[in-house]
Amino acid sequence: MVTVAQPRTVPATGAPAVRAAAVRHLGPNWYAAVMGTAIVANAGATLPVGFPGLRTACTVVWALSCVLLAAVLTARALHWTHHRDQARAHLLDPAVAPFYGCLSMALLAVGAGTLLVGQDWIGLGAAVAVDTVLFVAGTVVGLAAAVAIPYLMVVRHRIEPGQASPVWLLPVVAPMVSAAVGPLLVPHLPAGAWQESFLLACYAMFGLSLLATLVMLPVIFARLVTAGPLPLMLTPTLFLVLGPLGQSTTAANKFADVASGVLPASYAQGFTVFAVLYGVPVMGFALLWLALAVAMVVRARRRGMGFAMTWWAFTFPVGTCVTGAEGLGKHMGLAVFDGLALVLYVALVAAWAVASVRTVRGLLDGRLLAPPARA
Repeated sequence: MVTVAQPRTVPATGAPAVRAAAVRHLGPNWYAAVMGTAIVANAGATLPVGFPGLRTACTVVWALSCVLLAAVLTARALHWTHHRDQARAHLLDPAVAPFYGCLSMALLAVGAGTLLVGQDWIGLGAAVAVDTVLFVAGTVVGLAAAVAIPYLMVVRHRIEPGQASPVWLLPVVAPMVSAAVGPLLVPHLPAGAWQESFLLACYAMFGLSLLATLVMLPVIFARLVTAGPLPLMLTPTLFLVLGPLGQSTTAANKFADVASGVLPASYAQGFTVFAVLYGVPVMGFALLWLALAVAMVVRARRRGMGFAMTWWAFTFPVGTCVTGAEGLGKHMGLAVFDGLALVLYVALVAAWAVASVRTVRGLLDGRLLAPPARA
């Protein structure tokens, strides 16, 4: 995070000035709370086993994610309006800039939830319209971040050896979220070329994000084995590696869900085969990484790791593994994947509850919006 001393601002009075001052240090990482909330609703809506009241609960959580999205968008607009020096400092900080990918994923996750459960309250037509707007906005922002943030890392950031972080995955995984939630809109497009082109565009974003992730992951793992564990407060970011793994598995299964009737039969069948041949080994690696990440977090907790906004990394990435397991269970008919989805969903809800309570507490006592410590 930005650790340098910040320029003094001109004192001001009044409620608007107080609100503007409060968001000076509110960075793009706050969109992670929106993502983590939305995925609870999205993953719960497609669980293989239904429970009384589950869909209603998911709809309530989706509504909460909408409120959070509006609140964070407003706060970030105030941030850019009144604290442009700090906003530019965030873009030039290699520890903060990658979080701009979270804006894209927050928009996409809330949009998908609108179509999955929000339609119960606002109707299908309105849900499709809202999801379309959020999908387009989120995809544009995500593609821009996937190019702009790596560009800044190369030409403007000064990154020292040993500074590689799982946070670097955030900008490049955003197009994978578009690929995973885009198929939800396919049935609502005109049949024929529109549906086929849109599905293949989602598939292209799948490849874009997957290959970029494969470039990043070796660098991140090499940093771990050569420089040792991450700093305590950054240890939860190890869970971010689960994001592209679970989301790509989800995307592959979503392609198989809608390919029949959109693509020629041979291609549609190929997508179904690909969903299994790709998803099973990737989910296996995700479980391996999950075990490693949990072990590292337990170690960090024993050494005094306290709460920080990085704890939201325990939510959205795990949620993508839930949806990935759900997709594999659907296409393979194996109870083991259904059981895995349920176990991971329980862990997701528990992590979301803890992160939510601790975030509210940190907001009330002012710690989460306080200036960062000097280096």
